Amino acid sequence: MTPSSSDRAAEESYDVVVIGGGPGGSTAATLVAMDGHRVLLLEKEMFPRFQIGESLLPVTIHGVCRLLGALPEIEKASFMPKRGGTFRWGASPEPWNFLFAYSPMLRGETSEAYQVERMKFDEILLRNASRQGVHVQEGVSVTGVIEEDGRVAGVRYTGADGAARTVRAAYVVDASGSRSSLYRAVGERHYSSFFQNLALFGYFEGGGRLPGPDRGNILCCAFDEGWFWYIPLSDTLTSVGAVVRREYAGGIQNDPEAAFRRFIDRCPMVRDLLKDAPRSRHEVYGRLRVRKDYSYSMSRFWRPGMVLVGDAACFIDPVFSTGVHLATYSGLLAARSINSYLAGDLDEDRSFAEFNDRYRREYRVFYEFLAAFYDMQADTGSYYWQAKKVSGMEGGELEAFASLVGGTTAEAGLLLNGASSQLVEAVARTGPAQTESGERMGALFGAPVVAEVMREMNQIQAGVLGNPHKQPPLLPSDLVPSPDHLRWAESAVVAARPAATVGSKEG
Repeated sequence: MTPSSSDRAAEESYDVVVIGGGPGGSTAATLVAMDGHRVLLLEKEMFPRFQIGESLLPVTIHGVCRLLGALPEIEKASFMPKRGGTFRWGASPEPWNFLFAYSPMLRGETSEAYQVERMKFDEILLRNASRQGVHVQEGVSVTGVIEEDGRVAGVRYTGADGAARTVRAAYVVDASGSRSSLYRAVGERHYSSFFQNLALFGYFEGGGRLPGPDRGNILCCAFDEGWFWYIPLSDTLTSVGAVVRREYAGGIQNDPEAAFRRFIDRCPMVRDLLKDAPRSRHEVYGRLRVRKDYSYSMSRFWRPGMVLVGDAACFIDPVFSTGVHLATYSGLLAARSINSYLAGDLDEDRSFAEFNDRYRREYRVFYEFLAAFYDMQADTGSYYWQAKKVSGMEGGELEAFASLVGGTTAEAGLLLNGASSQLVEAVARTGPAQTESGERMGALFGAPVVAEVMREMNQIQAGVLGNPHKQPPLLPSDLVPSPDHLRWAESAVVAARPAATVGSKEG
């Protein structure tokens, strides 16, 4: 059937189409455009728009956002700085702190991250994508993908004016999040049997702050039914959320306000911080929200012509604030693979196998670590935490922990200044770990699963910082990031590779 003139007029052509304007989509789109390709980004909502996931990691700020050219705008936004985190977790009643500065990769200016209002942060990245040459359309709805000869060749969408359109592209990036159904064009979603939680969250004005240099820390506080996040977004605004097991869904859905008050009363540390704090009346922040926090991973992260990034590919429990990290990291990996493929540097299978294996590895490392963390940080009187105490953490593991939760385990080369300062200088910048709000991390890890993950982290971070081309390859493919981080390149270093990650409870 020959297309009519109106059909042809409604059809567009780009090198790459990105679906979704969140951090993952903005990252992928920007880095592909920076390599000289024509990129269309389609976003369903009009920015700024609300999103959860407000606690960021240093590698996102000082690595990916610097690479995107967005760091100056982020620094001007006056987001709340965070130097690490504070945990009241498990059998011990005393909180403990970790500092990003304990990681050899995160010393000096990279030893802090930010707590951000996602409405502001995400818009900074999206507007930056536009400045970098991405054609951004908001208020449009992608209705399906075009498939031809076994590959994805574009998408169909409804424009802001209500007109149906078709856009063809050499590659499609699905960064549309967990609620979109577009991922079904790539594979099947497999849910974890271990992490099946609900998050009930809201915002408060005038909530208390941890003392001294810990005032910007994220607080993760366990109670019998689950755990709370407590994130200071500004001097007055605080994001507070309870993550609980799915068996509490009925009570939450019947009366979320009563359930939230009950959970707060069950967690004395959070209750005390909120004792004089009313709920926000802001038009966006003034209501409670419920989100299903079921961890999952796709059976495939890509197929010919289409790649999944961020929550479209996988989601992991948020206790270590990995959501935006995994989104931007996967956007970076996808951009490298797309750029390498379009330039003819690598064939499609090899280029996207590198994306798949690196991203799946990052997800599984966090998944395995979190499963052990939940298992081991147990209160023997709680039916939520599996009872088990741990002890005997060495100094090297402390550094590896800070590196892991700082997001540096696979992309040390993004932090070009990471090893230039000594620990004493970094701690002087952000403050000591032993403060009024908590002791330094001490006896924490001892189970074999954590020891094996930590050994792998140390091996990876023994690589050479600076030019990524001179780093040992992470995978048997012998590929490393190109010097400008925009493509894959053959490794210039022959080195022993880290051991494979441990078996997983995923599935």
